[in-house]
Amino acid sequence: MKSYLDKEFTDAFDKISGLKENLAPDVMLKFYAYYKQANYGNNTPDDSGLNVRSAFKFNAWMQLNGMSTEDAKRGYIELANTILN
Repeated sequence: MKSYLDKEFTDAFDKISGLKENLAPDVMLKFYAYYKQANYGNNTPDDSGLNVRSAFKFNAWMQLNGMSTEDAKRGYIELANTILN
């Protein structure tokens, strides 16, 4: 059974994923980082051989290293709310 936070996170993810307009790249990187931290925590893959785009995404995620999955979900939800409202 999903917790309230998990449901809110999933709802925010679905809404952001369904947006028709493009978001600024820096905002998309924040969403990516929160999503990865919320779902994978500090379990980072080997970063060798990354292209530039992947390196930016990986760096955004690493900036959240040590953040709890719950805090990452809350961060994603807060960011989604600023975009959606």
